[in-house]
Amino acid sequence: MIRRIIRKRRPAPTLAGISLEEELALIRVELMYGLRVNREAYLRRKVDERNEMATRMRDREPAEMLADLRGSLERAVRPTVVDLHSRRQARTSQDPEPA
Repeated sequence: MIRRIIRKRRPAPTLAGISLEEELALIRVELMYGLRVNREAYLRRKVDERNEMATRMRDREPAEMLADLRGSLERAVRPTVVDLHSRRQARTSQDPEPA
C-alpha cells in the first residue's frame, strides 16, 4: 500500500520545464501585479539556484548546515516574550471601579 502511494506522487519539478504549480504561481503573479514573467529567465534562475545549493551542500559539513538553518529559522520566527510580572503590576496599580 505504501508503495502505491509513493508511485502515485507527482514527480519533483524537472529543470527542463516548469511544473503545473509553478506555472500557476507565475500566472497569479502576472495577473495580480500586471507583470510579464520571462519563462526562460525563470528556468535559468532555477537551474542556477539548484547548482548553487548543490555546491553549498557539497562544500560544508552537516553540522554547519544545521547551525545555519537553525539561525535562519530563529531570525525568521521571532518569539514574542511577554513579561507577566510587569503586566500583573500594571493591572493591580489601577483601582477597580466600585460596583
